[in-house]
Amino acid sequence: MERGYSTVSSLNSRSPLRGLAMVGEALTPLMECPNDATCAAQNIPESRKERWTQWMKSRLPWSHPSASPSCSDLRLLLSVMGAPLAPFNVNTAEPFPQLSLKNAPIQVSSAKYIIQQYIAAVGGLKHLNSINNTYALGKVRMVASEFEAATKAKKNQGGGPSASVSETGGFVLWQMKPSMWCIELALGGSKIRAGSNGGIVWRQTPWLGAHAAKGSVRPLRRVIQGLDPLTTATMFTKARCIAEKKINGEDCFILKLCASDENLKSRSNGPAELIRHNLLGYFSQRTGLLIQIEDSQLSRIQVNCHDDESIYWETNTISFLEDYRSVEGVMIAHSGRSVVTLYRFGETATSHTRTRMEEAWTIDEVAFNVHGLSLDCFIPPADIKSDPFPEMCLPQASERGKSTNSLTGGCAKVAALERSGDHHHAVDRIYWSAES
Repeated sequence: MERGYSTVSSLNSRSPLRGLAMVGEALTPLMECPNDATCAAQNIPESRKERWTQWMKSRLPWSHPSASPSCSDLRLLLSVMGAPLAPFNVNTAEPFPQLSLKNAPIQVSSAKYIIQQYIAAVGGLKHLNSINNTYALGKVRMVASEFEAATKAKKNQGGGPSASVSETGGFVLWQMKPSMWCIELALGGSKIRAGSNGGIVWRQTPWLGAHAAKGSVRPLRRVIQGLDPLTTATMFTKARCIAEKKINGEDCFILKLCASDENLKSRSNGPAELIRHNLLGYFSQRTGLLIQIEDSQLSRIQVNCHDDESIYWETNTISFLEDYRSVEGVMIAHSGRSVVTLYRFGETATSHTRTRMEEAWTIDEVAFNVHGLSLDCFIPPADIKSDPFPEMCLPQASERGKSTNSLTGGCAKVAALERSGDHHHAVDRIYWSAES
């Protein structure tokens, strides 16, 4: 692992993305926000708020006839697949729970036995507990492959012009006990950051700035996709074994986790209510390794405070973990792929949409117990906001119409958002507030 250590030998900068820039050729400049040249070319007003709003609207494929779809699709990809969180809080700094099989229901005792086999397969509990921090560097490829609505359907397949929404990039991930992590992901000329300092989870994008997540501190979903076996094992200690199934020729046990009512309530935010969040893990009966994860969640967004008008968002994610290899005695999945299906539906059929996105990733470097890693890498941005529907991202008052005057608070923001027709931008704010 000399390669991994040489990449992170100097940690004077607080930006963990330095490791990514040192691999291969230099990265092209990243788009943190719309620049002045872009604004001038489009005759955008000089007011910062108006400039942001109109710049975003100019990228929307359904609100501007000459808009490029790639920017909007890229924003959707990064919002949904860039840095999603795992459903449950995990503290790997605490002793691993004793997996007692006595006086437990058969589904619970079976799940605990499967987790014991998983721990043995990935390297053993003693070895996993010796890891205090982790560094990982990888590549990603994302594509918005399909969009369906009640009135239109669009598929992006093959090598034609419609395939231009496929984007490639890379990410660097840092973890440190207890419950601290930071990821920077660069894709298609843009960059997002997300992290946790052990007390707060946040995400930062060029179009929404920095926002805090609701609920308890939770790990990044990407780490349970074969990068952090201890977090994965700890999370599934409370699971139930519900079935067996063959996955790609492998007989697997299926372990299921369901978010509690308390968990869901703590993550709900104003008009955004998280109704359910389930996680399924498929563990190979032959190797004991985790080879597939299914993540399903349902959210309800109240559009109008004065009636029962609501919009529902259902997100289903299936991740396949592949190419397990030993790194310093720990089995790490070095590649994989995810398929995300995002449903939006309401009381009328015309409001139904279905969006399908795909991601493939490879891990180039992994290192454990990196010397010199400090708490500075996990300091959150100073301008974190708690409002998932920031005013600066809403349409101007003249565009919202008189019908929004009767709405207040979060419902007013959601109503304006839905009526603006900004589907891709709506996904970002609603997905982050409800999913998080």
